[in-house]
Amino acid sequence: MTSRKRSGSGSKRQFKEKVVQIYETILKGEEIRSNNPLPWEEFFLLKPKLTTFETEILKLSTEQLQAAKPNLNELFSQCIEILADNTSIRAAYGLQTLCGFLHSIFRKFGDGQTESNIQAIEFLSGFDNYVSYLQKLLDFCQVFLEGDSTDAMKGLCLKLIIILTIGSDNLNQNTLIEYIILSPLFECLVKLLSDVPTRQKHGYDVVLIITLLVNYRKYDATNPYVVKLSILDDELTLNGYGQVITASLTEFCNNYNLEHTENQNSSWFSSLTNMVGSMFISEEGGFRNQQIRANNALLLAFYEAVHLNRNFITTLAQTQTDASSPPSPNNTLHNNVQGLSDLSNNGSITFDVNSQPSNLLVTFFQYCSIVMQDTKSEPGTNTVKLCFFILGCISEDQYANSLMHDVSLAFKVRLHRLPMRHRKLANDKTTSSQSLVCTLLDLLVEFMLSHMMKKFPMELYILCIGIIQRILCYQKKCRIRVNYIWKELWTALISLLRFILQNENYLGKKMNIFELSIKVVNILNFFITYGDNFLPTPGSYDELYYEIIRMHQVFDNVYSMALRYSMGEGDFKEDALKLNNALFNVRAIIKHFNPKIEQWLATNNLSTPTEEQILDIVKKNYDSLTLKLQDLLDHYERYTEKPHYTGFFTGMVKSILNDTRNNFSCALINISNIASEYPTL
Repeated sequence: MTSRKRSGSGSKRQFKEKVVQIYETILKGEEIRSNNPLPWEEFFLLKPKLTTFETEILKLSTEQLQAAKPNLNELFSQCIEILADNTSIRAAYGLQTLCGFLHSIFRKFGDGQTESNIQAIEFLSGFDNYVSYLQKLLDFCQVFLEGDSTDAMKGLCLKLIIILTIGSDNLNQNTLIEYIILSPLFECLVKLLSDVPTRQKHGYDVVLIITLLVNYRKYDATNPYVVKLSILDDELTLNGYGQVITASLTEFCNNYNLEHTENQNSSWFSSLTNMVGSMFISEEGGFRNQQIRANNALLLAFYEAVHLNRNFITTLAQTQTDASSPPSPNNTLHNNVQGLSDLSNNGSITFDVNSQPSNLLVTFFQYCSIVMQDTKSEPGTNTVKLCFFILGCISEDQYANSLMHDVSLAFKVRLHRLPMRHRKLANDKTTSSQSLVCTLLDLLVEFMLSHMMKKFPMELYILCIGIIQRILCYQKKCRIRVNYIWKELWTALISLLRFILQNENYLGKKMNIFELSIKVVNILNFFITYGDNFLPTPGSYDELYYEIIRMHQVFDNVYSMALRYSMGEGDFKEDALKLNNALFNVRAIIKHFNPKIEQWLATNNLSTPTEEQILDIVKKNYDSLTLKLQDLLDHYERYTEKPHYTGFFTGMVKSILNDTRNNFSCALINISNIASEYPTL
């Protein structure tokens, strides 16, 4: 009694739960049986305290870890053996312990070391046994994922696969993945996507796993997951895959809309500082940037699907039907738990499809309009680039184009616009109910108009123009006349040329401005040459000529600039010559109509004609206009990932892997509702 501390003293002995005491015994290297005569079967009835276990493991020195090796070997073995009791809570607690155990050991063996996960598995199982243990573990995962296991067991199996996959900071050098991709787990994973309840609970983790495994050594050898994803044709599974992506992007857009509305309700000054300052504070500190980066895994999943699997295209325009969406903590979790879902919180994000019909393309267009506002940081630029790759793959696909051009598939889409000094702050554009291709064109026009800046995103502009060309080629080929205000596109293209002219001295030293200029002029040439095949009315063709004539000074100056470079000996001489050749028809139009306009003005004693008067002159003088047929305007090089963009995707996968590793913690494996799924022990 004399040794008992007074209840009021600050040194009151803290109560330790039995499971924590056993953890300490294991990590001290003491004899487990003598100090804790509790059988393993009973140990696995105790609720794991994984955060405590992780903390204690990370505290160990190399010598202490080595001393605890026999106990850790036994714990590892027992965690796997208890999985055979798959109907008992012991298996669930054993798998939960194993997840936290492996994650902690991987961390202990060192982030940044290429083969740390292999060394960790060998440390726990012995060099001769680690293959058999790993295979046994994957076999159990297959049983639990295929069978009638509880949601907690399925969730823990997915967490375990993620832990094994992200165990090394270099995905391609993580040889544990070899065992995963050669196992039958792919069929188990996609089956989870085809079932609505399991998709809502586990969809994010499933898609993340598939995406990471598809990118394992994809350029070095045949990857079974690449093949399997490319031939996947089950409609329910593909639709489920798309639903997971839609749900996460929708959640992000809804959160952004909410913040955006709050900003609009405040004063104009706080709105400006919040929207411009807070939305993208910096690469490291901006919470919005973190949210965008957290969605890159699903963006990459979207890319892989549209790039590899033509069957997936059919899901793009399917209306969202899930009553709720899968856990996607990317946009809700703060600090270090943004990357993966916490299965202890099974609350799903409500998605009201009755208020406004939506689908993956509608959601993706709105998402693009948000992320395109940040191209000043490298991560932001990479996200936009990935979005353009997705749009490029979609715009190349015949069936996707038919969906986007289908007038019966009309949607209203809210496109967010970057705050700019020359236009009002709160002027986001909610499109009228229109075909999806019109919304896509609105999105691309907005990008062109809002990114003429000193830090000029040349590559993004080239990708943007390439998407426009693909859309026009489809319309010309199929003779589809879209009811679109093409003048907005022509104005954006001419404004882009004018910006290049005004910043020639600065941009010309940093990049090849002629490559982009040629592409811009050739889009105008496309309208001049083939416009009668797809422009909605003959008046549209007249308006095109009017815009060229009205902005003739821009084209004259572009020609002079190109002529100057072509007569020199610089690096861009050949491209400058190509640009002047591309300008032939534009200049022919200007040279043909300008004298006739001046003659008409002199005859009528006027100094400034109206638009209607110029259009009338144009209509009356088409017959005497001579144009040259430009070659290959309706041809483009089809997108290929390898070899052009292997470096980009390698970097993107590494970024996603690092973000997933950094945001993963044992807190995500602490599932509080396991006991409720096992009413009897």
